[in-house]
Amino acid sequence: MSNTALPHGSTSPEQEEQSARADERAAHLGEEAVARLKAEHGRALHSFLLGLTFGDRQRAEDLAQETFVRAWRHPEALESDHASMRPWLFTVARRIAIDARRARLARPQEVQDDLLASRPAAGDQAERASTRLDVRRALTGLSAEHRAVLVQVYFRGLSVAEAARVLGVPEGTVKSRTYYALRALRTALPGYSA
Repeated sequence: MSNTALPHGSTSPEQEEQSARADERAAHLGEEAVARLKAEHGRALHSFLLGLTFGDRQRAEDLAQETFVRAWRHPEALESDHASMRPWLFTVARRIAIDARRARLARPQEVQDDLLASRPAAGDQAERASTRLDVRRALTGLSAEHRAVLVQVYFRGLSVAEAARVLGVPEGTVKSRTYYALRALRTALPGYSA
């Protein structure tokens, strides 16, 4: 090592190399310590976090992972003289879970796929208006008897028996008029499918 004086705050290449080797050793020791922590407390920590996440396994695993990352980032906590690191780990995990929940509540609610599937697709208003006009035009092309059956069965939601009573015709007549009215509508509206 040379005896030349370095400016204040400067380090020699040898000192930088020694510092880098010390950092590598500390990182390696930190990884080993975290691996031991995970082996000793991982299952208990995961069970604890499952309770905090209401059984959400994925979220509990993410929180456990973040807890072990925090332990790795703070090796001074691992070098304490406590008999067990479990209380420290559980405290850190609980705080991470609380922070994650607060962050989730601060964001807009995520939309689930099943919710999207249950809602009708938002269509174009002009498209719906055009469809209504086409159906009205096609309905005016039907006979009064066929139109009356469709109004009772489809627009008012009556059963075949109820429509027969309202119209004063047998149930079979309601069924056949419905069939022929729908067939005529399919012909009058070729671009629409059932």
